[in-house]
Amino acid sequence: MEFQIGLVIAGLAVGFIVGLTGVGGGSLMTPILLWFGIPPTTAVGTDLLYAAYTKMAGVFVHNKKKNINWKITGWLSLGSIPAALLTLWILDNIKTDITTINAVIKYSLGWALLFTSIAILFKTKIAAFSKKHAGDKFHRESKTQNVLTIAIGIMLGATVTLTSIGAGALGTVTLFFLYPLLPTPKLVGTEIAHAVPLTLVAGLGHASMGNLDYMLLGQLLMGSLPGIFVGSMLSGKIPDLYLRNAIAIMLFFAGYKLIF
Repeated sequence: MEFQIGLVIAGLAVGFIVGLTGVGGGSLMTPILLWFGIPPTTAVGTDLLYAAYTKMAGVFVHNKKKNINWKITGWLSLGSIPAALLTLWILDNIKTDITTINAVIKYSLGWALLFTSIAILFKTKIAAFSKKHAGDKFHRESKTQNVLTIAIGIMLGATVTLTSIGAGALGTVTLFFLYPLLPTPKLVGTEIAHAVPLTLVAGLGHASMGNLDYMLLGQLLMGSLPGIFVGSMLSGKIPDLYLRNAIAIMLFFAGYKLIF
């Protein structure tokens, strides 16, 4: 694939938004890649490794600030990594042509975008509801919490491997339900820490199937690494509510267009 400055700019913009709001890595990048005419399988495969490398920097920062609950990350990974490997195995063993696989991925992508947009829009309300019920018996039974955390991991593992979307927004929102007393920075840090091994395993799996474009990955990282750095520096200084809502509406229409 030849060098395109537009892809570097796309990487820069997405990296900046992720650094600023913690939202929108895969959910913004994959539709952008489709818009550039990249086939869905290549878009998903490349975006997964792009997310893994970009979020590694995030883990370094969050770990330094003690924003990662490694126990929750472990329970999530216990569900997501096997689910990712199973999804990869199914994708690799489906005896069908690439056009059908591209169609399945595109359709799944559409639904993932719709759910992500709803999750972003109602994130604050979900967090408030969870905190209100934090004293419920359910939240005091750690065994139930662990089992449900593994179940969330399974759902995320399959969704992320198939569409490259969901690790950030969907993961954080589902964790709000289970761990309402965990401070938001810890929720975000924990989800980023979980996203790295998941996107790395899924991305390498897609790469082994030939669904990776190294030139494309390089161009995206050229933009996203400085973008995420600048966005992180400005995080909290710009009211991100309007930005989040704008992203959510944009994702909703992108998802709707892919499905209908």
